[in-house]
Amino acid sequence: MAEDLWRWDAVTLAQAIAARDISAREAVASCLQRMRAVNPAINAVTVDLSAGALEAADRVDRAVARGEPVGPLAGVPVTVKQNTDQAGCATTSGVVAFAGVIAEADSPVVAQWKAAGAAIIGRTNTPAFNLRWDSVNDLHGQTRNPFSRGRTPGGSSGGAAAALAAGIGPLAHGTDLGGSIRYPAYACGVAGLRPTPGRVALFNGTAPAEWPPAIQLMAVQGPMARRVRDVRLGFAAMLAPDPRDPWWIPAPQEGPLPPPPIRVAVVEDPAHFGAAAAHPDVRAAVRRAAVALTAAGYAVEAIPTPGFARAAELWISLMRVEIRRLLLPLIESLGDDGVRTATRLFLGGGPEPTMEDYLRALAERTRLARQWSLFLERCPLVLAPASLEPPFPLGFDTESQSRMDAVLEAQRPQLAVPLLGLPAVAVPTGLAGGLPTGVQIIGPRLREDLCLAAAEAVEAGMPRLGPWDPAA
Repeated sequence: MAEDLWRWDAVTLAQAIAARDISAREAVASCLQRMRAVNPAINAVTVDLSAGALEAADRVDRAVARGEPVGPLAGVPVTVKQNTDQAGCATTSGVVAFAGVIAEADSPVVAQWKAAGAAIIGRTNTPAFNLRWDSVNDLHGQTRNPFSRGRTPGGSSGGAAAALAAGIGPLAHGTDLGGSIRYPAYACGVAGLRPTPGRVALFNGTAPAEWPPAIQLMAVQGPMARRVRDVRLGFAAMLAPDPRDPWWIPAPQEGPLPPPPIRVAVVEDPAHFGAAAAHPDVRAAVRRAAVALTAAGYAVEAIPTPGFARAAELWISLMRVEIRRLLLPLIESLGDDGVRTATRLFLGGGPEPTMEDYLRALAERTRLARQWSLFLERCPLVLAPASLEPPFPLGFDTESQSRMDAVLEAQRPQLAVPLLGLPAVAVPTGLAGGLPTGVQIIGPRLREDLCLAAAEAVEAGMPRLGPWDPAA
C-alpha cells in the first residue's frame, strides 16, 4: 500500500496519518519516489527538498505517537512555487540572475503551511519574472504538460500544475495575477483557487521593491490540487494573519448560504468576452458543467453578466503601463530571450497607454466592480470558460504579434476576474482530443466557499482525472 500513497488525495492522507493508519514518512517517501520516477519527463519540480520533507514527516510521526494534536496538513506532501520565499531556498522567479537570491525567512503562505504540518517536497518551475502563460526559462528549462509534450502546462504556476497532474504530491502552492493559477489548472486537468485579494497574506522579503499599484490590487496566492476538497483544505491552512501584510482581510472562511436554489449565470457565447470565437471543446465543457450544476440543485441560467470584455481590456491596459514604465528595463536586462520576446509582443498590440489612460482605468475598475457586486447579489455565481482555446502549443506567445493578440483574446475570461477583485475556482471537466478541458466558477468577494462548493458539484459530475503518467 505504501508504494501507492502518491495516488491518494491530501484529505485522505491527512486523516490516515492522524489516525496512525499510515505514517507521514511513508506518505512523503511515496511521493518522493514518484517525483524521481516522472519528474525527468516533465521538469515540473526544479528543486528537490527530499531531506527536509522527510525530517518534517518524522516530526509529525513523533507528535502523533505522543498523542499530540497535529495540524490539518500534518504529513501531507506539498510543493511551493519558486517565486515565493522559503527560508534557505532561492527565490529565482525563473531568472538566472536571481539564482543566488536566498530567502532568510518564510513567506506567510510557506510559514502557514509548515505550521499546519505540511512536508515541502520541492519547488516548482515558473517562467522568468512569472510573466508568461507558459513555464519555461533559461535557468531551469521547459516544463512539459503531462498530457502532451507539445502543449504548454500553463503559466506561471505551470510547474505546480504539471507536478499535481503527474502525481508529485497532492497539493501545490501557486500565484495568480492574470490567470497564473487558473490557466495551469485548466491546461493540466487539476483544480485551482484564485482567492479574493487580501484573503491570503502576501510578503516576499527578497523583493527589492514593492509591486506597482495595479499588481498589488490583483496579485494573489492560492492552492492547487487534483481534488477540489484538497483545494479547500489547502486554502483553510493559508488564512492566518501575518503582520507583514497590512492589507490582509480578517474574514470568516465561510459565509451564510444564499436562499436556495443558488442561481448561476452561465456564460458561453464568446461575444460576451469580446472575442470572435471559442473552440467547440470549450463550449462543450461549459455545457457539461452547467448540466452537473443543475443536477446538484443549482438554478443555472443563461443570463448576461455586467460583461467580461471591458474588464479584460482594463487589465491589459493597466499591465501595459506598469510593465513598460517599471518592469521592462529589468526584463530587458536580466530576462531570457523568451520572456523578452513575449513581453514585447504583449506591449506591442495597439497604441501605448498613457498615464492618463492608466489613471482612468484604475478609476473605471471601481465602477465595474460595483456593477458586478450588485449583479452577484442577485445571482451569486458565474460559470465561464477558463480559456477560449485548448491548451496552447509550446512557443505560442513568442511567434508573432498577431498570435499574441489572439492569445490575449482567448484569455479574456481569466483577465477580467483579477481586475474585478473576485475569487474563482478552475475545475476540470474531462478530456477532449487527449487534452484536459475545464471551466471556472466566479463568485462574490470573500465567498470562496460558494465557488468551492459549486466546483465540487461540477467535479462530482465529471470523470476523475489523474494522476497520469507523463506522455511519451
